Amino acid sequence: MQTGPRAQRQYDIPTSRIVQELPDFTARGITEFIIHDKHLASDKKEILRIADAVRKYAPELFISIPVSIKIIDKDFLAAMSDLFCSLEIPLDCTEKGGALLLDKKMWSSKAKALNEAGTVFGFSMGWGTQAGDTFRMFRTRLDFALSLYPNHVNFPQFGKDNGSVPGTGVFSSKDMDFARGMAFACRTFYTAGRAVPWFNSATQALRILPSQFFADFDEWQQCNNCSQITGFVPEERAHTEIERMQITFLKEKCAEKHREHIFPALSDTVRLNGAFSRLTENGKESTLDLSYNPDDILSPCSMSLCQFAENVTMESCTVRIFDSNGIPDYKIL
Repeated sequence: MQTGPRAQRQYDIPTSRIVQELPDFTARGITEFIIHDKHLASDKKEILRIADAVRKYAPELFISIPVSIKIIDKDFLAAMSDLFCSLEIPLDCTEKGGALLLDKKMWSSKAKALNEAGTVFGFSMGWGTQAGDTFRMFRTRLDFALSLYPNHVNFPQFGKDNGSVPGTGVFSSKDMDFARGMAFACRTFYTAGRAVPWFNSATQALRILPSQFFADFDEWQQCNNCSQITGFVPEERAHTEIERMQITFLKEKCAEKHREHIFPALSDTVRLNGAFSRLTENGKESTLDLSYNPDDILSPCSMSLCQFAENVTMESCTVRIFDSNGIPDYKIL
């Protein structure tokens, strides 16, 4: 387990000693910690023991825990409900009879329970590392993962080797490059871009699958010198910079797909959600010039951008995003 302090210090603590050392976290200035022990993911009893200790000794800590999708149930979600945490869930296929299978019904049910409980979760997934994996299957997993509204998608292969792992025989070296590019595009656009509230609405309106969207964005990044090849690190860039990239690319995609009429609503959605996320993260207030009333943009009808653009009247306005006693709020100026 590794703690990730905002105080610029890190401590390596064995998983077996987390509970014993938790009472000292506050004195040591530790504000968050990340558990990397994959063996813990399937141990529901031990995870709940750690959760109880966090609740007792360090309730304000942020904790990131690897969790197998199979142990998530109502009791587990209830036990995690009052913690400041993120569940990191490996999105792996199950091998059966020499084939790789993904139980979409089970995953959809679990993800629905997570979202209804308001529990933050993300997926961890790779490409070409399981025997029998194919480029087509990777694209299918990526499309499916994004449909479940994860807070983020992590790709462990972006480590020291930058995802350069040997092919598996059915996953050619060229396909490995394509997959790595899609993964990096997802890492930039979706995860670093905090796109979870609106990404599916955007791709549905553009009539494009997430995997193809990321393939196109990967090409765009390469053309604009902000790809992995050029040493671009999305996590080190200001969110406002990623947001500008998102809006520029989305404008191009709207024109390509002959959906120019949805771009004003899409742009408002991206910028409004981005402003709220920055306010939540660091208390930074914003003033935005929008094409629509924010009440409309934040309403359920904006989930279908095409219908929204056809039925909702534009209402240009200037909006201030601010903190109201610890709650994000907005006001039309």
